Amino acid sequence: MAAISASAVKELRERTGAGMMDCKHALAETKGDMEKAIDYLREKGIAKAAKKASRSAKDGRVFCYIHTNAKIASMVELNCETDFVAKTDEFQELGHELAMQVAASAPLFVSSEEVPEDVVEREKEIYRQQALEEGKPANIVDRIAEGKVQKYFETSCLLDQAYIRDGDKKINDLIIEHIAKLGENIKVGRIARFAIGE
Repeated sequence: MAAISASAVKELRERTGAGMMDCKHALAETKGDMEKAIDYLREKGIAKAAKKASRSAKDGRVFCYIHTNAKIASMVELNCETDFVAKTDEFQELGHELAMQVAASAPLFVSSEEVPEDVVEREKEIYRQQALEEGKPANIVDRIAEGKVQKYFETSCLLDQAYIRDGDKKINDLIIEHIAKLGENIKVGRIARFAIGE
């Protein structure tokens, strides 16, 4: 096995925020290929993050964002497991990004699990009627409605929204990356958005 240089380990640490031994192991597993090592760490990190998702997150911070025109503002309660993590730059940055996302994208709910069943059913019925009026075959109307409900979640639920800085990434993915990096469960508690005249 080729020796892994300290500079390669340092670069991988800087690019991923992973621990030194994890970086060394990733580079060894990928024969020193930096990009493959990053992918390897992300895959492992996401697996670790999934295990952490069941842990209680009772600490955290409230983040506020006020748009430059002072006509739109938002608040986000972001929870983690310890005050130590709540004080880290990465956690603070995540909180500010989420507050900005709420101001820009106006989600109504944190997650699709929060959407009341009657709202989901009403949306489905609207989409069913639209499909029937468009002359779609009755046997695929329900499938069309289900697909449109998923689109509704992608606009109305913060965790399902595309990240405003990277359209290929969902907000839930951004949070999972931070769980992997910080080693604690992170959850969005509550959100609020205020706009003049709304």
